Amino acid sequence: MNKENEFIRIIKENEGVIFKITTIYTDNKEDQKDLYQDIVYQLWKSFDSFRNESKFSTWMYRIALNTGLTRIKKKRGKGHSVNIDKVVLEQTEHHDTEFEERLKKLYTQIQRLNVLEKGLMLLLLEGKKYEEIAEITGLSSTNVATRISRIKNKLKTQIVKN
Repeated sequence: MNKENEFIRIIKENEGVIFKITTIYTDNKEDQKDLYQDIVYQLWKSFDSFRNESKFSTWMYRIALNTGLTRIKKKRGKGHSVNIDKVVLEQTEHHDTEFEERLKKLYTQIQRLNVLEKGLMLLLLEGKKYEEIAEITGLSSTNVATRISRIKNKLKTQIVKN
């Protein structure tokens, strides 16, 4: 399989991951499409540099998160807010009203986190282990564990208040 076909196959397999990252770091569909293209472009530019020293998904997350963070830094002067707007609720197969309300509250509070905290929570909610989150973010595993513990406490406090 040639390089282009392999890249397309991998992107199709990981579209969900890219979509989640674009959703958490943008506030409208237009920006989401632009960020998706930026991420795919950055992945393509870096595709030859992937050396199989880590899982492909780890490498991809790192590039995608860095691309999202870079985009936010560029937009800082304009101000930025993130609106997840029912993405998770639309994808849930359950129609348990209480569950949906709790999930909505959680994502409302996640929207209020800073950029790094959002990224850490996204990776945690994706089921990534602390070691893999550390590899993706460049933080130490201990630092990841400490930050996630603090974020969880922050979220619990905010949810209880509301």
